[in-house]
Amino acid sequence: METTKKDHQKLHVIETKLPAGLYLVATPIGNLRDISLRALDTLQSADVVACEDTRVSGKLLSAYGLSKQLIRYDDHSDEKQRKKIKALIEEGKSVALISDAGSPLISDPGFKVVRAFKELGLLVTSIPGPSSPIMALQISGIESDIFTFAGFVPSKTGERRSFFEGLASIPSTLVVFESAKRLQKTLAQALEVLGDRQACVTRELTKLYEEAKQGRLSELVNFYKDSGDPKGEIVIVFAPPPVEQVSAECIDEEIRTALETMSVKDVAAHVSKMLGLSKKDIYERALVLSKS
Repeated sequence: METTKKDHQKLHVIETKLPAGLYLVATPIGNLRDISLRALDTLQSADVVACEDTRVSGKLLSAYGLSKQLIRYDDHSDEKQRKKIKALIEEGKSVALISDAGSPLISDPGFKVVRAFKELGLLVTSIPGPSSPIMALQISGIESDIFTFAGFVPSKTGERRSFFEGLASIPSTLVVFESAKRLQKTLAQALEVLGDRQACVTRELTKLYEEAKQGRLSELVNFYKDSGDPKGEIVIVFAPPPVEQVSAECIDEEIRTALETMSVKDVAAHVSKMLGLSKKDIYERALVLSKS
């Protein structure tokens, strides 16, 4: 489509006076052109940019021709640093909070400052954009109606097992972060605990060597055993556990047991949740059994 001079003018970064507050700004996870125009407008207009690493963020802003006052806010920031940002906002300044890459607060410490500022009634808003868990989910080919993002997989074997055991029964797709050097160990332990589910290993998202390797966990374990650990940042998507078929006899048994101490309505809620079945169907069957 042909663009006009007027169209190009609309794409220019616009600097405006932002209301005092905290602005959560998503930045690219790899490809620099993924930043939104609104994100650029906000970074240009903000009085201060709070970031995980001033060196990383300095290079990022420089790539867009921006130069801003940077202050650090990361995993090690304490109440003193939050008070510093709070003081800036109370002085009428706007503060943009960014992570090294992606959407702030997704597996980073920003939630503490957001929670504190919301309790104080200060303005907190978000300029949405790139997110590696969402992108991995989109390109995985695995169902995404319901999903659970569980953050980073623990590095120690025992903690990693407990991590997967805690997620094993959740009836949703699972999304996790992992280090490339631990990928083989993590896939092997996931196979042991979660079973041979469908999964997708994504890496280097939005970058030149982007990859999404899909298959059953047993297949992925064998693939990376042969090829070795890949390079780059890893996001793994696991399919939900298979739905077990519950026999009619089992359903009736659970309903009859529950009817001994519960009303039909309560039986429907209890048994449907326990077996993962329709509350309406359980209610109708409970009505029949309650009269027999």
